[in-house]
Amino acid sequence: MARFDVIILGCGSATPTLRHCATAQIVDVHDRLYMIDCGEGSQLQMRRMHIRFNRLMHVFISHLHGDHCFGLPGLLASLGMLGRRAELCVHGPQGIEDLVRMAGVLPFDVRLHVVDPSRHAMVMEDRGLCVYSIPLRHRTPTCGYLFAEKEGERHLVKEMIDFYRVPVSRRAGIRRGEDYVTPEGEVVSNGCLTRAPDAGRRYAYCSDTVFCPEIVPWIEGVDCLYHEATYMESERARAVQTFHSTARQAAEIARRAHVKRLVIGHYSARYRDDELPGREADAVFPGTVRGCEGMVIGV
Repeated sequence: MARFDVIILGCGSATPTLRHCATAQIVDVHDRLYMIDCGEGSQLQMRRMHIRFNRLMHVFISHLHGDHCFGLPGLLASLGMLGRRAELCVHGPQGIEDLVRMAGVLPFDVRLHVVDPSRHAMVMEDRGLCVYSIPLRHRTPTCGYLFAEKEGERHLVKEMIDFYRVPVSRRAGIRRGEDYVTPEGEVVSNGCLTRAPDAGRRYAYCSDTVFCPEIVPWIEGVDCLYHEATYMESERARAVQTFHSTARQAAEIARRAHVKRLVIGHYSARYRDDELPGREADAVFPGTVRGCEGMVIGV
C-alpha cells in the first residue's frame, strides 16, 4: 500500500523541555506532506529528521496557544529563504492570519483557510485525502483533525484480464468500475474482472481538550488516534481546571471509539517518566503507544 505515516516532531505541552519539544507532527500521505501544529523548533526537528521542506503542502493549526503555533512564522520565513515558490495552504481558527503576517513579505503565496472549531466539517480535499475538523473543548477555540484517505481504484484480477484478453487501453476504465465489452459483444461485468479496492485509512489528531466523549462518533474505528494525555489521574482536578485530559481519559476515548491504535502525547513537564502515563492508559486500552520525538507511525 502507498505510504501513510505520522511523524512526531514534538509531543510536549506548554513549554519545551530537554526531553520534549513543543507540539508538531508531519502526516505523509502518498509522499505529500501535511503539518499539524507548529510549535517552537518544528523546523529544526524537520531538519534533524531529514524531512524535505519543499514537499510540505498544507499546515493545520489546532488552536492559537503558543506551544502549538509559535513556530509557524519562522517556518514560513525559512521556506521563503529556501526559495519556495509554490503556494502553501494554512488552515486554522480565527486569528491565524496574524501569525502568517508575522513572517513578513514572502516570495510565495499563502492561502489562508479559517476553520470554525465548533463544527465538524471538511476543511480540505485533494486527490488522495479529505481532512475534517473535530470540535474539541479547551480554554480557547480548538479543533482536532481527521485525515481520511480516499478509497483507491479497484484491483484487476490478472487471470480474468488475461482470459478475456482485455486491452491495456481499457484497463484504467475497468479499475474505475467500468464493465468490459468483448469484440464479440459479450458484456463482462466489472465484478468478474476486479476485486474491491483497499479501504481508505484514517488518522485522528485530538489535542488539546478536556475529556470530550462527544468526539467518539467522528473518530469511530479510526486506524490510529493521537490523543493528548497531559496529566495522570492523580492530577485530574488540574486537568479539569486547565481543560486537558488525563492518560486514562485518553484511553477511555480510544476504547469507546473502538480505534485500532492509540498514541498518547502532550505530556506535562512535571512527569519525568513517560512510562507512567503510558501504563495508566494501558490499563484501559492495552497496547497504547507512548509518543516521542522522532517516532514514525505507519497508519
